[in-house]
Amino acid sequence: MKVLRIILNDHLSLDIATLQGLDSKTDIILMAELVDEYTHVKHHQKKIAFLISAMRHFAEILRSKGYSLEYVKLDDKDNTGSLVSEIERVCKKHNPDKIIIMWPSDYRVLKNIQKLRDSSAVSLEILDDNRFLASHEEFQCWAKDRKELRMEYFYREMRQKYGVLMDGSSPIGGQWNYDKENRKPAPADLVIPKTYQTQPDIITKEVINLVQQNFANHFGDLEPFFYAVTREQALESLSLFIAERLPRFGEYQDAMLEGQPWMYHSHISFYINVGLLSPLECIKAAEEYYYRGLVSINSAEGFIRQILGWREYVRGIYWLKMPDYKKNNFLNARRRLPGFYWTGKTKMNCLKQCVSDTKKNAYAHHIQRLMVLGNFALIAGISPDEVNEWFLIVYADAYEWVELPNVTGMILFADGGFLASKPYASSGAYINKMSDYCKKCPYDIKQKEGPKACPFNYLYWDFLLRNDSKLKTNYRLRMIYSLLAKMDSSKIQKIQSDSASFLNGLECEPLKSY
Repeated sequence: MKVLRIILNDHLSLDIATLQGLDSKTDIILMAELVDEYTHVKHHQKKIAFLISAMRHFAEILRSKGYSLEYVKLDDKDNTGSLVSEIERVCKKHNPDKIIIMWPSDYRVLKNIQKLRDSSAVSLEILDDNRFLASHEEFQCWAKDRKELRMEYFYREMRQKYGVLMDGSSPIGGQWNYDKENRKPAPADLVIPKTYQTQPDIITKEVINLVQQNFANHFGDLEPFFYAVTREQALESLSLFIAERLPRFGEYQDAMLEGQPWMYHSHISFYINVGLLSPLECIKAAEEYYYRGLVSINSAEGFIRQILGWREYVRGIYWLKMPDYKKNNFLNARRRLPGFYWTGKTKMNCLKQCVSDTKKNAYAHHIQRLMVLGNFALIAGISPDEVNEWFLIVYADAYEWVELPNVTGMILFADGGFLASKPYASSGAYINKMSDYCKKCPYDIKQKEGPKACPFNYLYWDFLLRNDSKLKTNYRLRMIYSLLAKMDSSKIQKIQSDSASFLNGLECEPLKSY
């Protein structure tokens, strides 16, 4: 039997289900650089270069193993530009008896594959994605009949399933979660080790030129390009993080410093999400360092929770709730995305720094995303559709399965509390505590009202006022709303007038649509 095996641009692992049982004498592998996948939203230039370079390097591995590979480059004259049409074209060429593909990352792609399966004369099988540690069925079983789907409880079951940081049936150290120990602000003189960087080889340089020629009107800086694009490089990146930055990752994982986009973070999410690293090997590497006494329990557990807990959990939420999850707008947020999310041209230094980091690196760490960029979008009432599209465009580790639950559920509370127990709204005080951004900001973090006040300060209260009918019964916001109820009416009027003035000014900023 001749089988056509499809490898998508984020399925770059020799261990993927698609390649299991491959007969090198008869089977054909299809990989294709598809303009549809880079322009359905106009992805960051660096992300496109990363994906194409990683694909081309992976193709070299497949060829070295003697596999029959149909590799379609972006500028090949016969490239039709879409997944379905490329599968159909290659089927006509090779006449396979069967098509095999692994479960894709986006619902959009899955629906296209399912339509092809229903219409094709060739049998098409969609395999479970074995890059994850919990299957769809496992997550659905866990979620069934639960009133609240909180990540913490799912995470505990995953720890038990894989025996990670466990002492029999109990967590090592007596606690499941050490998050309270992981919230230290960074001192100004903190010495942060350099993150992993590699020089582009010939393949990557060719890809950079290709992206320059075809996607120059997309957001973001293409160069310098220094990301891992092979499994060997990704393993080097993991090893460097474990040895040099994991020991202090825990305590400073929420901290932000101007000019330090990486802090103690790993940015290996790039590599896990395309298959260059497996989640379990990253977890085991951190666990081993803990057992060797080289990292503290709070650093090891905090890192492991992001992969074994949060990553698996948001993927489960995505497939459990799609396609309706994408339509959520619980707070009825309608404001357009301000132009500074593309340009970085704003007086608010925290936002300026986070947009600048994003533009340069196609990366910002989770607190920059949640408590600066996301927090502003939440309290300003920006449309979930526009915020979701922006996050999907700008980050190299963003795929809809991970981006949508994080933005709709965690950042914007647009699902009404299905994912998060409360909105992650904050005044400027949190940013001031956890960063040095406020020191160089023309707004005064200590002022609560007026033209010189930090906009986060009055927008926070305005957000609570605008949404009181939907939020005041939230048990985690009762104390805040009790304070709001005691607030003088003149102060409330000032909050609302300052907010209206600021937000109306935002609407006057030029929007740059990518």
